[in-house]
Amino acid sequence: MGVSTPALPSVEYDDINPGIGTLNKEPKSKGTSKRGIHFNPGDVLFGKLRPYLKNWLFACFEGVAVGDFWVLTSSKIDHGFTYSLIQAPEFQYIANLSSGSKMPRSDWGLVSNARTFIPTNLSEQKSISSVLFGLDTAITLHEEKKCLLERLKSALSQEMFANKNGYPAVRFEGFDKAWKQSKLGEITKVIASKPYISTPSTHGNYLVIQQGDKPIAGFSNSNPFKNYNNITLFGDHTLSLFKPRSPFLVASDGIKILSPSIEMNGLFYFYELEKYKPKSEGYKRHFTILKKCKANFPTDIDEQKLIGSLLLRIDNLITKRQLKMDKLNETKESLLQNMFI
Repeated sequence: MGVSTPALPSVEYDDINPGIGTLNKEPKSKGTSKRGIHFNPGDVLFGKLRPYLKNWLFACFEGVAVGDFWVLTSSKIDHGFTYSLIQAPEFQYIANLSSGSKMPRSDWGLVSNARTFIPTNLSEQKSISSVLFGLDTAITLHEEKKCLLERLKSALSQEMFANKNGYPAVRFEGFDKAWKQSKLGEITKVIASKPYISTPSTHGNYLVIQQGDKPIAGFSNSNPFKNYNNITLFGDHTLSLFKPRSPFLVASDGIKILSPSIEMNGLFYFYELEKYKPKSEGYKRHFTILKKCKANFPTDIDEQKLIGSLLLRIDNLITKRQLKMDKLNETKESLLQNMFI
């Protein structure tokens, strides 16, 4: 046991990014004096409370683990391999055979007696952990870049759209006119939609979009709609605003197809802003309410396009980072499945 000091920082559950094994704050900046389990560089912290949350950490410094942690160390196997082993499906299965319903905890009696295979060659242990550490590092870098892009987008969204005086704080060079106040219902018309009837498949030329938590329902070769270039889709419930990336689409009943008189991307990002979402409706953003919202819009179509294209470009970069993270996570999961016996 030990007590945290500025030189011996503490690590708590909330300090760890679940499933990633990284810290979300600088431990030495906390400045708290708390009692916990002393750990050394190379030790592995495993959160035994609600083990399915995957609160684990490979310690790169000396400190104190505060809360429901096991501090794992070994003189017989490589520390990095220990960290890799606790992420493997076999270990996770045993660790999640927990006791308690509201506050489940891993049972050390089960975990400590579970048998597993360990490479007898230390170099093989280190090679396995090195590969997995490399993937973790790559995933973390992409996550950090994604977060930076999201913060950039949020900052630009707040500064590049006009406030009540009709002028934005940040503008592209060459634009100085005041923005015009309008209601969404005044600059947008609703195109009549035809519900999609046939069952969508995994293949086809046309994207099938539906209402609900999973807006992409599949693909089809049946297209009951005209190809609209400048449109935004709006769902009254969980779909919210949706900008189709495909030139062909099939919308299900319950989605309104909006054809705005201003540039589509600019409209989409403007109404994506949190301050324009009806608070009283929670997650349900009924179009009958939203279309009455008043907001300022650029009168110059070129300014609309520049704003929309800039934010769209940032969105595309965020999406690329997420796709790379997803691919790396899939690779890691596959290796965890196949590199351990």
